[in-house]
Amino acid sequence: MHHLAQRFAPPLLARRLLSTARSTRFRLERTAAGRVRGGGRVRPLLAPVHLSLRDSRTLNLAVAAPQGTGDARLLITRGHRRFAVPLVHEPHTGAAPLLTATATLRGMRDGVWRLTVETRGADGRVRRYGLAPADGGTPPATPTAPHAPDPLTGTLVRVVRARSGRAVLQATRSRPRAELVRFVPSGDGITVHGRLVAGGPRGGAEAVRRRDGVVVPAEVDWQGEAFTLRVPLGAMAGAGPGQWVWDFRVGPLAVGRWLTDVRDPSAAYPTPFRVHALPGGALVRAHAHFTSSGAFAVTCWDITEAARDSAEESS
Repeated sequence: MHHLAQRFAPPLLARRLLSTARSTRFRLERTAAGRVRGGGRVRPLLAPVHLSLRDSRTLNLAVAAPQGTGDARLLITRGHRRFAVPLVHEPHTGAAPLLTATATLRGMRDGVWRLTVETRGADGRVRRYGLAPADGGTPPATPTAPHAPDPLTGTLVRVVRARSGRAVLQATRSRPRAELVRFVPSGDGITVHGRLVAGGPRGGAEAVRRRDGVVVPAEVDWQGEAFTLRVPLGAMAGAGPGQWVWDFRVGPLAVGRWLTDVRDPSAAYPTPFRVHALPGGALVRAHAHFTSSGAFAVTCWDITEAARDSAEESS
């Protein structure tokens, strides 16, 4: 046990140090992004009518146009990197015209990004305004979380409030993951299709029995970053009598549906129990499902003898 503790302590310590360093960096970047720049007059923050992100990729903005605004654009900046998004004038019934934009975010590196509305008046003067976070009140309790990671890269981008009260974007890259795309039950087994995200390492696959950690190898095929895993139902059911729950790993990574905003995948994606007739003649009753955290798991047990006894009693 002491040997195992020595073996696993350094990676755990390294992960904690990296997490602490990242949190500190984000805190410093949020402070810098919210700071007023230049020596001119401090302009009040613009309160958006709408400010949101969809799947960490699509930014939607609507804000009342300051009086006398001509051309306008939204600047998204971090250090020397800058994205400029044109703002469109749209009429708004009974109120000032709106400046609106829908932009697809690409190349958002890990860190905090400053949001600035830049306008040019009829007099040619350029004015820049910060944005306040949209006042949505307390978000309602819904089956989905307010923010979702990018389904392709896993990067999570959120609108957060800097200490100055200014709205900024915070992008957090995903750690390596084995993302399940779909699983397909059939008469003789279960096939899992997935892919690696954020540079996850390729490797063999295995089923791991809960509670006692018994491991059964699983067949896996690779096509680039995509993998196809065949659930080893026969070996799992034959590893011991009774009903057991098994989790799955590809290399060191747990397989699951991680890149989602669904709060409880087990409730959102209910699946039935099925009986599978294996090539060797065994009957296995299995339940392929997601846990509340999004992990993919299979509950299974061998019902060959029970089915045979039931058939004999009914004959």
